[in-house]
Amino acid sequence: MTEVRCRKTDTLEGDDEEGEKRQTEPELQTQIVSEPSGGSGDDLGQKDGGEGDNGDHKEEEPTETTEIPVQRPKTTATSSGFLQRLLRVFFGCLAAVACGMLYAVYLSTYHDRKFWFSARQELERELTFQAGSGLYYYYYKHMLAAPSFERGFYELMVDNRTISGQTINAVERLSLYPELMTSFLYRVTGSQDVVEPIYFYIGAVFGLQAVYVTALFVCSWVMSGTWVAGMLAVAWYVIDRADTTKMDHAIPLRENWALPYFSCQVAALTGFLSNNISSATEMFCYLSMSATTFTFLLVWEHSHYVLFIQGLCLFLLDSFDLVPSRKMADIHKVYLSSLFLAYVFQFQNQTLLSSPLLSLLIGSMLARYFQQRMKMGPIVARVMKLFLHFHLVFSTGITFSYLVKKLLPVSDGDFILKFLEVKFGLNTTTDFVTNLLLCQERFQRPGEDLFLRLTQASVLPFYFLVLTVCLLSTLQTIYRRLSGQPMKTTHRLDDGRIGEQPEVVYHVFHTLIFGGLTLLFDGLRRLLSKSLDDCVQVAQTEVCSSCGAVSDPEHSHSHYHWFQFMERVLPSSLS
Repeated sequence: MTEVRCRKTDTLEGDDEEGEKRQTEPELQTQIVSEPSGGSGDDLGQKDGGEGDNGDHKEEEPTETTEIPVQRPKTTATSSGFLQRLLRVFFGCLAAVACGMLYAVYLSTYHDRKFWFSARQELERELTFQAGSGLYYYYYKHMLAAPSFERGFYELMVDNRTISGQTINAVERLSLYPELMTSFLYRVTGSQDVVEPIYFYIGAVFGLQAVYVTALFVCSWVMSGTWVAGMLAVAWYVIDRADTTKMDHAIPLRENWALPYFSCQVAALTGFLSNNISSATEMFCYLSMSATTFTFLLVWEHSHYVLFIQGLCLFLLDSFDLVPSRKMADIHKVYLSSLFLAYVFQFQNQTLLSSPLLSLLIGSMLARYFQQRMKMGPIVARVMKLFLHFHLVFSTGITFSYLVKKLLPVSDGDFILKFLEVKFGLNTTTDFVTNLLLCQERFQRPGEDLFLRLTQASVLPFYFLVLTVCLLSTLQTIYRRLSGQPMKTTHRLDDGRIGEQPEVVYHVFHTLIFGGLTLLFDGLRRLLSKSLDDCVQVAQTEVCSSCGAVSDPEHSHSHYHWFQFMERVLPSSLS
C-alpha cells in the first residue's frame, strides 16, 4: 500500500508540474503577442479539459490576427510622412516662385515710376541706362535691325564702327552674349507684334532677378530645412536692396545678367555639399552646378575672379578634411569643364588660361596626387603636412600662371596685377587707365554709410553674432578633424555642432573672404551683401529648426535654452 501511495503521489506531482507548465505557456504567449483580451484564459481551460486539438487551433488564430494591427500603423505612418513631405515641398516651391515673381513685379513698377518709363519716347528711355550701360542696348538694337540673326552676329564679330579705324570682335571684347541670347529669343518667340524691344530687354533682366531671389530662397531652404527661412532671407535681401543690386540706374550691366546665375550656382553647390541628400538629388545639384558655372563664366568677363574666391573656400574645406574627397573631385571636374567650354565659346579667350582659378585647380590637383596620405597621422604630423600642402598648391599655381603669361600674349592678367600693385602701394604707374580706375568710387574703401545702412536693417549686428558662433564651432570641428575624430553625417538640434555641416562652413569662409575684400573695394559690396544673407541663413537654420521642434518633447529643453540665449544677446546687439 505504501508503494501504491508513493506512486500515486508521484503521478499527482507530475500532473501538477504539467499543469503549471500549461499555465505558464499561455502567459508567455500572451506577453509576446501583447494581446489585452482574455483569450489565454480560455486556452488554459481547454487544455485542462483535455481538448488539445481545439486548443492548438485556437492558439494559432491570435497569431494570425495580431500580425495585422502591428503592420497597419507602420504603413499609415509611412504614407502620412510621405504626404507631409510632399505638401511641404509643394508649398515651399510655390512660396519660392511667388517670392521671385513678386520681386520682379516690384522692380518693374519701381523702375517705371522712378523714370516715368512708359510715358517717355524711345530715345529718352535709352538715356535712363546710366553708367555707360546704354552701349550694350545699342548692340541689342543692332541685332534686331539686322535682316537675320546670323547676319547680325557676323557684323558684331567684324565691328568697325565702335572704335574708329579699328575692326574688333565686339562679342569677345564686350561680352555681348546676353544681347545675343535676348535678341535670339525675341525673334524666335515672335514677340515683335506683342511687346516693344526695350520692354522685352528689361523684362529679361527683371526675370533673371526673380531667378536670383528664388535661388536665394532655395539656398536658405536647403540649409535650414524649412521654407520659412527662405522668406526671411528674401525679406532681408529686399530691405538691403540698395547694396545688393544696381538695377535702379544701370539695368544692362554685365553683373545684373551674371549674378543670378551665380546665385543659382551657390544654391546648387550648397545642396551638393550637404550630407543628408539622396543620390538623385546629388546628381541634380551636380548638373545644375555645371550648367550655371558655365553660364556665369560666359556672361561676365570677371566671373573667374569670383569663382577663384569660391575655389579658395572649397580648397580650405578640402584641406581641413571637412568635405569628402569624392565631392571635391567632382567640383574640380565642374570647374575644368566650364573653363574649357567658356574658352571655346569666347573665341579662345587666353585670359582664362592665366586666370587664378585655373592656377588654383592645377596646384590643388597636383598636390592631392603627391600627398595622398596628407589626411593621416597624429595632429602634429597633419599640421606639418597641411602647411606643406599650402606651400605646394600656391607655389605650383603661381609658377603655372607665370609660365602661361610668358608663353602666351596675355595682357589682361598683367593689367590686373599692375592695378593691384598700385592699389596696395607696392608700385607707382603713369598708365592712364590704371589711374582712372583708381579714381572711381567702386575701387575705393567703403564709407561709413554702408555700415550704417546694414546696421539699421539689423543685418550687420545679427551677422557678427552668427559669425562668431559659427566660426567657433568651425574651429572646434577643424581641431577634431586634425585630431583624427570622425565627422557626424546626421545632426540633431541639441548637438551644438553646426560647424560639422560642410555647407555651413563653406558659407562662413565665403562671407569672411568677401567681407575682407569689401573693406578694400566698395564695388564688391553687392557680393558682400549676398554673402551676408548667406551667413544670416545659418542663424535661420537654428532659429527655424528650433521653431519646428516646439511640439517635440525631446527638443523642448534645447528650444527653451536657445530662445533664452537669443532673448539675452539679441537686444543688446540690435541696440
